[in-house]
Amino acid sequence: MMLYAIIGEDRPDSLADRLAARPAHLERLQALQDEGRLLVAGPFPAIDSPDPGPAGFSGSLIIAEFASLEAARNWADADPYVAAGVYAAVVVKPFKKVLPA
Repeated sequence: MMLYAIIGEDRPDSLADRLAARPAHLERLQALQDEGRLLVAGPFPAIDSPDPGPAGFSGSLIIAEFASLEAARNWADADPYVAAGVYAAVVVKPFKKVLPA
């Protein structure tokens, strides 16, 4: 098992679709957490605020453990945000955690 970073870039004006798909998106992340495979997950606010309101979000970052790059890509491709058209693009990269140790 290895860590992978999944970076989703939101398409413009996707906030309503993001909010509608959020419960299903969080359910999948919760499953990773329950399996002890989730390092971190969260959105990028579109403005310099923890609650960006109508400005929404510019994307998301998930760092989690998968058996392979292919497995991480398959998981990312099945994300409800992908199905809802929230993400304009998704990048999946191997990730090596150095700190905190």
